[in-house]
Amino acid sequence: MAAPTKTKADPQSTRDRILDHSVQLASAEGLESLTIGRLATDLGLSKSGLFGHFGSKEELQLATIDLGSEIFARTVIVPALGEPAGAPRLSKLIYNFLDYLEQSTFEGGCFWGSVSAEFDNRPGPIRDSIQQKLGHWLDVLREQAAAAGAEDPEQMTFELHSIVQGANSAYQLFGDPEVFNRARVTLARMLPDG
Repeated sequence: MAAPTKTKADPQSTRDRILDHSVQLASAEGLESLTIGRLATDLGLSKSGLFGHFGSKEELQLATIDLGSEIFARTVIVPALGEPAGAPRLSKLIYNFLDYLEQSTFEGGCFWGSVSAEFDNRPGPIRDSIQQKLGHWLDVLREQAAAAGAEDPEQMTFELHSIVQGANSAYQLFGDPEVFNRARVTLARMLPDG
């Protein structure tokens, strides 16, 4: 039997491993915590090896935002697409959002809550990316609120998103999982019958 030959690690799987760690770290400590040195140490990689996957800190941050958005879409938006448009889909979307937080999809709670608070008043490509991707989520909610016959879809979107983000903040600060049940009670009173 021939000795196994050493093969290089798959560059894509290394990149995925880096991003999987960076998205969790960003949710807990913010995008500014993502440094080549920090990630190399955390993952047992060389700085030069890690730098080869991301040419700059900004590129790493943007890739992290992209992955955070993909995870959010896969967990919250896509499972709701099987529901009829309007009230049923709107309810599924907002309850999926609450479940995503309650199940601790990210170590630091809501990825969007963390990174948007960090960059909300810092112009540049990072803020632009967060704004564009979070804006897409709010557009999805607004479209479904309109399809559900909301008198003011913009207001309903603001209120629904605010309730879930409020539950996220309360849970992160106080660690009381009951906040998710309180949010569900509030949402049940607000959402149109579907």
